[in-house]
Amino acid sequence: MNLTITGHHLEVTPAIRGYVEEKMARITRHFDQVIDVTVILAVEKLKHKAEVNLHVRGKDIFVEAVDADMYAAIDALADKLDRQVVKHKEKSGDVHRESGGVKRQSAELE
Repeated sequence: MNLTITGHHLEVTPAIRGYVEEKMARITRHFDQVIDVTVILAVEKLKHKAEVNLHVRGKDIFVEAVDADMYAAIDALADKLDRQVVKHKEKSGDVHRESGGVKRQSAELE
């Protein structure tokens, strides 16, 4: 997994970088086919914004979160991303379950 962290109007400190890496590691526990992750942290007046663009095989997932605190925005971002990754994983697994096994196909023909 390639992880890129950038900051707009914000210096990405080692503490913030470590916190983001810790939260993104949670995603790989649910879905290990993550190819590339790009995290953009931005400060706009009093709003702290965190965005992530996650590239997995067959799909790109984009999530953003805005909060008054950067750490809270990263937490919200990780929660939203976690839900979307689990949803994508379930959808990709449903393709094989829809057709059923050999027993189900032979039962339908009768």
